Amino acid sequence: MKEDSQISKVLIVDDVQLNLDLMKDILSEQGYMIATAKNGKSAIAKAKAHKFDLILLDIVLPDIDGFEVCQHLKSNPQTHDIPIIFLTAKREKDSIIKGFQLGAVDYIQKPFSKEELLARVNLHLTLRKTQDELIHSKDMAEAAAKAKAIFLANMSHEIRTPMNGIVGMVDILKRTPLSKEQLEYLDIIQISGANLLMIINDVLDFSKIEAGQITFESIHFNLSDEVSEVIKLLKYKADQKGLELSYSLGPDVPEMLVGDPLRLKQVLINLCNNSIKFTTEGFVKIKVETIKLNENKVVLKFEVQDTGIGISSENQLKLFKSFSQADVSTTRKFGGTGLGLAISKNLVQLMNGNIGIQSEEGNGAVFFFSCEFVIAQKITIMEKEEFIPSEIAVKKLKILLAEDNVINQKVATLNLAKMGHSVSVASDGIEAVELFENEVFDVIFMDVQMPGMDGVEATLAIRKWEQNNNVVNRIPIVAMTANTLRSDKDIFMEAGMDDYLGKPFNSAELVRVIERIHQQLERKNI
Repeated sequence: MKEDSQISKVLIVDDVQLNLDLMKDILSEQGYMIATAKNGKSAIAKAKAHKFDLILLDIVLPDIDGFEVCQHLKSNPQTHDIPIIFLTAKREKDSIIKGFQLGAVDYIQKPFSKEELLARVNLHLTLRKTQDELIHSKDMAEAAAKAKAIFLANMSHEIRTPMNGIVGMVDILKRTPLSKEQLEYLDIIQISGANLLMIINDVLDFSKIEAGQITFESIHFNLSDEVSEVIKLLKYKADQKGLELSYSLGPDVPEMLVGDPLRLKQVLINLCNNSIKFTTEGFVKIKVETIKLNENKVVLKFEVQDTGIGISSENQLKLFKSFSQADVSTTRKFGGTGLGLAISKNLVQLMNGNIGIQSEEGNGAVFFFSCEFVIAQKITIMEKEEFIPSEIAVKKLKILLAEDNVINQKVATLNLAKMGHSVSVASDGIEAVELFENEVFDVIFMDVQMPGMDGVEATLAIRKWEQNNNVVNRIPIVAMTANTLRSDKDIFMEAGMDDYLGKPFNSAELVRVIERIHQQLERKNI
């Protein structure tokens, strides 16, 4: 005997008692739970009162016809998803078509055979059960994806928040009087922190790619500047091993492009890091060439060539796979998560490109990938000025810092104070709103995740206060967050924030944000 929850429930609607009794007997033998109605209004009432898996509906009824009943049921959210099979003695094509147009899934012509009735009813009940299972599976998958996204956000915040304290305080400490020995120790801490952050970023980025949370920007950038920045970031590591690190751009490579320079640099850094790690002498070179060029778009080929240990054809098959390195000894000797190349492959594919390797064991390697970009038009004088720090940057600002973490309060306050700015600290969103309403500030640095009232809620409250008080030039608000999910930045901007500073941040990133705020304030004063 089936459980009640597993028994299919069928409503039969027919004004002829003989037909009702016949269909009820046939379907009851199959273990279905049967309810009956002899008119349209009764059918509608019963369908609303009980959850049916299928309705057998006669077209000719004494009060309202079956078409009207079907239309009513399909327009009601309670009953719109119940499959309806029309019972009809009509042979007209138009009548059958009308039934399907109103939402019926099938029809059975009278007089019907027992075999046909059972076949059609069993088919649609099976389809209904399959549909319900698919909907349940979809709901479960969406719930799991949501839980994973929340977990990623929390993990990102919990890991990056203490890392912000480490990176920030090392940066501050290096700008104090120190002995050569102390500077050497700080360099070790800084490099270790950077390596740890790289591993954290790999794990989080891989999880974000799996969860579909990776986003790409479409902004103007100078390709040479971005590749130069990669060289600057990795030069110290290459110098430590005595390696020559350089780059070259082909003569027909466009200067200005539109795309995501951050993701491009992420791939280049992953590949260069990999080459530096496995190269003991010689060089690591980045080479950029044009594959395809037209008026608006360009496909570029990026190569990272090294004189390292190389890799055999057999082990090349293991590359670009998650948590995979050439062999176990590689992990023991050189370290790493085995995620860098897998992340690079995913990022390149999301940028409409391909990635690969040419190598022989003992003879170095050439990693290559392609990407498509829009060619940017020549930038105007106004746009060029965006890259130049404003002269107003010498002006000292009165800053409200909303941050609940005491260490991060210290890091941000010390950095801002060393730049000559005055800082007032709020430990949560409520305090930030109160300070804003009672004092005059030039800018607010707003941590997003705070107890009581978070940064987004506090921003909304501040924008509402400005609106109610007819404030013309609203105060710039910069989001400070360790969260890195796809929709975060959009949420901050929609709430009324003006800029974004990801944790952990260093003094150079803080300076760039301050410069943008200066420029914004300068434009308001013109």
